[in-house]
Amino acid sequence: MRAALDEARLALAHDDVPIGCLVVDGSGPELARAHNARERDVDPTAHAELIALRDAAAKVGSWRLDGARLYVTLEPCAMCAGAMVLARIERLVFGAADPKAGAAGSVYNIVQDPRLNHRVDVAQGVLADECGALLKDFFRGKRPGSASL
Repeated sequence: MRAALDEARLALAHDDVPIGCLVVDGSGPELARAHNARERDVDPTAHAELIALRDAAAKVGSWRLDGARLYVTLEPCAMCAGAMVLARIERLVFGAADPKAGAAGSVYNIVQDPRLNHRVDVAQGVLADECGALLKDFFRGKRPGSASL
């Protein structure tokens, strides 16, 4: 998660929400890492998770990332959670919960929905305070008087 936090900080250089992500092969090697790039790329889908999933799939030569683990600093949104299910991610590890848009247990639980053909194991709250502080500091600078996610 510390590497995901380091990656998240890179998003600040182009004024993106500081969210970082790593995809790691089940046997340990890192497959990909990314940070949010919506502002830089002018792309609403340029979330850290989607970029990292695309890069990991390209590296292994398959859209199926069976056995892979995904580490991300903020609970994934519905789009990213859906992509994790489709990619067959084995385990999701996230830092801060997202009570407004989280789709791994907070608002929705797409990653573990029994109606879908794959479910992702979830570990939450890893370095949550540090992950949350990075986001709160970012938004505090954007919206003076507010520290909410």
